[in-house]
Amino acid sequence: MPFAVSQLWAAPEINPINKKARSIPVLNPVDKYGRTFFFSWLGFMTAFLSWYAFPPLLTLTIKKDLHMSQNEYANSNIMSLTGTLVIRLMAGPLCDRFGPRLIFAGCLLAGAIPTAMAGLVTTPTGIIVLRFFIGVLGASFVPCQVWSTGFFDKNVVGTANGLAGGWGNAGGGITYFVMPAIFDSLMKKQHLTAHVAWRVSFIAPFIIITAVGLAILFLGEDTPTGSWATRHHVGDPITAPASSTNSIKDSSPLEKSEKDTEANTSVFPVDTAEGEVIVAPTLKEGLSVFFSLQTLALAAPYACSFGGELAINSILGSYYLKNFPKLGQTGTGRWAAMFGLLNVVFRPLGGVVSDLIFKYTGSIWGKKGWLVFCGIVMGCFELAIGLTNSHHTKTMFGLIAGLAVFMDASNGANFAVVPHVHPFANGILSGIVGASGNLGGIIFAIVFRYNGVHYDRAIWIIGACSIGVNVACSWIRPVPRGQIGGQ
Repeated sequence: MPFAVSQLWAAPEINPINKKARSIPVLNPVDKYGRTFFFSWLGFMTAFLSWYAFPPLLTLTIKKDLHMSQNEYANSNIMSLTGTLVIRLMAGPLCDRFGPRLIFAGCLLAGAIPTAMAGLVTTPTGIIVLRFFIGVLGASFVPCQVWSTGFFDKNVVGTANGLAGGWGNAGGGITYFVMPAIFDSLMKKQHLTAHVAWRVSFIAPFIIITAVGLAILFLGEDTPTGSWATRHHVGDPITAPASSTNSIKDSSPLEKSEKDTEANTSVFPVDTAEGEVIVAPTLKEGLSVFFSLQTLALAAPYACSFGGELAINSILGSYYLKNFPKLGQTGTGRWAAMFGLLNVVFRPLGGVVSDLIFKYTGSIWGKKGWLVFCGIVMGCFELAIGLTNSHHTKTMFGLIAGLAVFMDASNGANFAVVPHVHPFANGILSGIVGASGNLGGIIFAIVFRYNGVHYDRAIWIIGACSIGVNVACSWIRPVPRGQIGGQ
């Protein structure tokens, strides 16, 4: 359906079979589809804000106050990503079992507890352990994407997931403004010492996370049809022409899926809709999804794109401070924030372009090609940053911005493909792909750890890995043969 500005606030057209919206009422939080979209990005944004609340103050203030070594600093980044990796793998099956809304709220409220305890930390080990438990907030990405996928139809799901993920990821940039600002205010206006001020600063993200988590719990809905138990309810099929119906019934599963794709988007066979209904996870189904080549083709590139983003986001302030010491902690923090804030535009753009490609080609291979392209260009920018190691601000900030454009677009393009693959286990798949991002973040954080302050060398190594992985996965067909639904 063509885009109209009124779709930004009007109640969306609903697919009569699966009850999903065919447009995104971005400016209408009263409508249940708009409300789900609103809490999807807001919840993830507040989670990301707190998950990355440490790096802006850790570069100088906390590191100095706790007498942290460079290795302890790196280890705290690694443990933060490890905590999220573990919970993301758990969150996927839990979303399929209990519904993404409850898991989303649970991640936020559980992460609020260690956030509030930041002020009690007195040793580097304490920071490392605390950041592991705060990592539960990063796992909120999984229910965020599963919840969004459950409410928006194939024609806009890439855009919806891209917007929710991109605006949410921007929390990692916003925190570079918010935390130093709160810290500076407490020192200048409340006359607190640095030792006390950074601890008090963490009360702000605790309050925000708790408020949003409770709002999702009490104001959100599980599915378009109501509670999670009603997700199996599909509408009455729209009758297609008899010749078309018979042709579909007589086809093999693969041919059937291909004909469904070619048919008008207003006609959805009931069996295809049922094939997209999430089922309670079993070990057999979980293992089949885990070991699928299609899962690998999504997980490996995401390990490079989101994993690279996580690792680079953790050290970017320090990298800037090393190359441009005159900027200071606050100045480098603000420039580092831009890396995360570009998610607002370019992660959604990755999803939008993916949806446009699907609209005009009807091919998931088109979406796959866009994903591979973004991943390779992203790797080229990482090579350029690492090999030049520029001490010229305009060159460095320009290259970092270029990297962010294609890195964010790659993330958005990835989760534009995810809803098409193994739709009956969207939670499991989202959890695996999301966790792979953290696995990549851990691997790349280790690369940074063993390269010490040679941040440039670590970044070009990440770039080489990114190009190699995306080329290696480019040949894998995006959807398994014979899959019904998702196409």
